[in-house]
Amino acid sequence: MGRLLAIDYGRKRVGIAVTDPMQLIATGLCTIPANEIIAFLKNYLSKESVDCIVVGLPKQMNNSDSESMVYIKPFLKLLAKHFPETKVDAYDERFTSKIAQQAILDGGVKKMDRREKSLVDMVSATIILQSYMQSKELRKF
Repeated sequence: MGRLLAIDYGRKRVGIAVTDPMQLIATGLCTIPANEIIAFLKNYLSKESVDCIVVGLPKQMNNSDSESMVYIKPFLKLLAKHFPETKVDAYDERFTSKIAQQAILDGGVKKMDRREKSLVDMVSATIILQSYMQSKELRKF
């Protein structure tokens, strides 16, 4: 069984989270510049078995695409081109940034560290991955 890897894709930064090999626990891995994501994934996938890449899909409250879809759709095509053997799922990421900010605040992170946007991106990727895993569990019943 391979890991699940989640991506919170942004124009500047990409938050990344992964599961353990048993796909039980989601953990923030890192945040990298957006222009380095394909090289990062090629390196990571050469070392780790990944069953699925989960990409956060930004939606509006009415379920329509958000403005961010302008750069998410080309990114999804890029993933399919570079990693045709790896399953890619898009998953609703509504509110993950707000939830991540609240989780960071509740976690007692110092004010100066909370200003670091890369932390929010990584925590958002972790929340996307946890939500994705929970939705898969609910579908089993």
